[in-house]
Amino acid sequence: MHQLHLPLKDSPYTIYIGSALLDNSELLSSYCAGDNVLIVSNEIVAPLYLEKVRASIKDKKVHQLVICDGEVYKSRESFFQLIDYLVENGFRRNDTLLALGGGVIGDLSGFVAASYQRGMNFVQIPTSLLAQVDSSVGGKTAINHQQGKNLIGAFYQPSAVIIDVNTLLTLPEREYLSGFGEIVKYALLGQKGIDQILKLKTNNLLSRDQDTLKELIYLCCQKKASIVEKDEKEKGERALLNLGHTFAHALETLTNYGYYLHGEAVSIGILMALNLSVKKGFVDRKFFEQYNDLFTQLKLPTKILPELNLSEFISVMKKDKKNQTDAFRLVLVREGHCVLYDENDRQLLEDVIKEAMS
Repeated sequence: MHQLHLPLKDSPYTIYIGSALLDNSELLSSYCAGDNVLIVSNEIVAPLYLEKVRASIKDKKVHQLVICDGEVYKSRESFFQLIDYLVENGFRRNDTLLALGGGVIGDLSGFVAASYQRGMNFVQIPTSLLAQVDSSVGGKTAINHQQGKNLIGAFYQPSAVIIDVNTLLTLPEREYLSGFGEIVKYALLGQKGIDQILKLKTNNLLSRDQDTLKELIYLCCQKKASIVEKDEKEKGERALLNLGHTFAHALETLTNYGYYLHGEAVSIGILMALNLSVKKGFVDRKFFEQYNDLFTQLKLPTKILPELNLSEFISVMKKDKKNQTDAFRLVLVREGHCVLYDENDRQLLEDVIKEAMS
């Protein structure tokens, strides 16, 4: 089992990465504070792992709440469904909310944990590749609004992140591949070793080799933890973790969170950011093609729906929470490094979007 400690001043915690961790009663029980534990999961994950987790939690009253699967359920309705359950069942702030699922479950449960009685104990057990390498670490919690993704949320750290790579063996192929959108992001952010694994061990990854996945997940979590430690509330460097996400969130919003999986949208968004970097003269076309080929090898989409409305796309990007002025705040790649860049040239953005549609 790998362990990574994130030494935040007010809320330090450990990330555990290994096999069969859901069977580790000592580990799971040690993070379940209070008398009551609520396991939140979805209709896909719950039949596979909920009873296993219940059985591993000792000496607590264990509750469960299962919601529908999909990004569309990261909503105000789901938020209040969870809040109502906590109120009606007499949960206290020292009790535990445990998120068992992918990024939707983790983000939603985390925001509920942050909000209920101004903060209750929270544990992340991510079961998707995307959640294991990215969304479960760092304390970003949120729900979506119809006009934008993650517009309602809070920074709220878990007391632990417990990553069992065995859960990836039951992940549907499309969901599994979606996780590589975020993994490629960490390669572009400069984490040593990731690029090499992606390019030299592609077949191992596509066949879900457990040892290769543990190594890759560890490297991604290591990079994210190092950034979050320096900038927990995204005042500076942490914003670089949004590489490709301004484009990606617009894609998800315009398709009502139902067409693209998050990692698929991120893969397209990263390529759009790289294309803009080429147009700005920050990197050459060969660099763009290199990552376009990599996403293709990882069986991720590289183009967007041609019927999307260009003006609406720009309008949604304008509402992105990273924007601090009238300019579009984006993460671009310049001379091999990710940089924050305020883009004022609307025509250039439109050209990038049109090319992604072609």
